[in-house]
Amino acid sequence: MTEDFPDYLDVDYTDGKGESPEDYSTLDAKIEKAIEVTRRGLEQYENPAVMWTGGKDSTLTLYFIKEVARQFDLEVPPAVFIDHYQHFDEIHDFVEKWADEWDLEVIYARNEDVGEYVEEHGLEPGDDVPIEELNEQNRHHVRDLLEYEEDTFPFLLDTYVGNHLLKTVALNNALEEYDIDGVISGVRWDEQEARADETFFSPRHDPDIYPPHDRIQPILQFDEAAVWDAFWYVVVPETVEGYPEEGHVPQSYDDLPEGISQEDIPISPKYFEGFRSLGSEISTERSEEEPAWLQDLDNTTERAGRAQDKEDLMERLRDLGYM
Repeated sequence: MTEDFPDYLDVDYTDGKGESPEDYSTLDAKIEKAIEVTRRGLEQYENPAVMWTGGKDSTLTLYFIKEVARQFDLEVPPAVFIDHYQHFDEIHDFVEKWADEWDLEVIYARNEDVGEYVEEHGLEPGDDVPIEELNEQNRHHVRDLLEYEEDTFPFLLDTYVGNHLLKTVALNNALEEYDIDGVISGVRWDEQEARADETFFSPRHDPDIYPPHDRIQPILQFDEAAVWDAFWYVVVPETVEGYPEEGHVPQSYDDLPEGISQEDIPISPKYFEGFRSLGSEISTERSEEEPAWLQDLDNTTERAGRAQDKEDLMERLRDLGYM
């Protein structure tokens, strides 16, 4: 653990308390706040890292990190990618491509104990994993923290036990191994009720639950529509050579500017296909046929395509370290 954490920090844990996206009424205001929070995070923490899922929110957060680091001569921290063994193949391809394109160090966090058991026994998603076959750490989490009493749990990401073991335990192990004191994440206030009370700097200091660290959350103030506006009017024009400086919102794969393909754009192809949230290949369905940014964002639910077992337990899972 980084010595003297968090005594060396000068951050305001109440920043953002009681606020909502409506308090940042323009895209410029949202971006200005994101830059402010990102800069403070990069300057204050000794060993920060950014959570990168390959999704739109974490990729937007990564863009702010890269820009702030460039502008203020700061280091770009490593990205932590939680490999929960049930990603779309396109997500792995996207992360590998843009990590190379942007010269990023990527830490792949996995619960290898669960992964090795699944591989050794040829299990498929949904198959049962015996609790007693897990190592001591995983058994502790299942029995003592989750208070789960069944003999097995299904090898599925979007379930109570599966999500905790495959994502949170994997993350906590990476935080400890790499001595990370600040986790920069792309969570948003409007995304889920369990995240609506978050602040821009959010403490996670209980050593009985997770390696003590802070969450740095630069895009809390963005809603889903603003995320897409930021991509098409700021991120893509500034990072894709030949893209119109004034921005362009494509209506399909075929509507990109001449000479530019979807592979040139730092946006997962799954969003072009109609997915609005990228959970797991097993339990996430696309919302509609048209690209995510063209759907009815105001009157439909962003995460409607995801299995709800995990979503309904979000508050409890977040208490235990989930993002």
